Amino acid sequence: MSDETNETAPAGPERVIGTPPPVKSGALLASGGSDGEDYQPSTELDERKAKRTERIVALWFLIAFAASVGFMVYFIGWSGRDGGMHGLERARESNFWLGGLMTLSFLGMGVGVTIWVRKLMTSAPIEQARYDLSTDEETRSSLAQDLKQGALDSGLTKRPLLRRTLLLAAAPLGLAPLFLLRDLGPLPEKRLRHTYWAKAVAKAKAAGKPGVRLVVDSGAEASAPLKAADFNTPGGMITVLPEGIYDLGHEALTQIAKAATILINIEPDKIKPIKGQENWTVNGIIAYSKICTHVGCPAALYEQTTHHILCPCHQSTFDATDGAKVIFGPAARPLPQLPLAVDDEGYLVATGDFPEPIGPSYWERG
Repeated sequence: MSDETNETAPAGPERVIGTPPPVKSGALLASGGSDGEDYQPSTELDERKAKRTERIVALWFLIAFAASVGFMVYFIGWSGRDGGMHGLERARESNFWLGGLMTLSFLGMGVGVTIWVRKLMTSAPIEQARYDLSTDEETRSSLAQDLKQGALDSGLTKRPLLRRTLLLAAAPLGLAPLFLLRDLGPLPEKRLRHTYWAKAVAKAKAAGKPGVRLVVDSGAEASAPLKAADFNTPGGMITVLPEGIYDLGHEALTQIAKAATILINIEPDKIKPIKGQENWTVNGIIAYSKICTHVGCPAALYEQTTHHILCPCHQSTFDATDGAKVIFGPAARPLPQLPLAVDDEGYLVATGDFPEPIGPSYWERG
């Protein structure tokens, strides 16, 4: 009974028309086609079609080359206009063009290489024999011959147009990372030795005023000048800017980033006088740069009970009663202090710039 069952049982699932023939055990490629003929991989190309494909691949490589050159030209030229690359106003435009051109460059390279491999390389099977790790001279010679044959089959040596356009497209990609080094700069040089406070104070004094008035940072537009009587409660902290800074147009954001100042009200008897800066406060109101001297984060937290200014990025802590000296954390120097006074109408004014560069210590001397 069991023998009859074995004779009538099907040998396996019925083959679907159009699928490749089953592969024999131990064989990498099918040994026969659907018509029973032996499988013959393609080793020759239709030269007329190959030439057309070659021109298409070369076109993609030229597109990659043009995009790479466009990336570098835009980076050096147009992105530098009006503070472009390093300004905040045109960051979106710069990212769009730089990212788009680099994407097109890699896309052109990828599409060209893909078409090359799929359409121009022959598909002759490669058999790899496995022996001991040590090889004899005959095997090494055979490997060298296979490598030469592989280069010949790929068309790299046979088709100089592809080789030259591939090298042309790859060359700018090798240079592009060097241009990205520019994003590490430009060096601040002397730009951080002074902030917009210096220019604003000079302009105010030229007009016969004791200094430039302080305005509360509203984040979008100028607010009314701040009177000392409006900020007379100990324990408060606000961010202030020089009056007129919002009128700078596209340069305003950059100047605000450097001129941001925290205004703190402390009981006058708790402030420790610093030599040469004894008259820089107004009834306990004291001003410090908001830019942490560690890596430039905003030191925007204030603890009223301890009079500590805290930078939330790396926990650098400064003593507001003692010249903003560092009492904890990685910051290397105090927050620079801004000299304050009151004008005839009771408004808080800055009578000068910060006495030393603001920001991280590695910028401190420009």
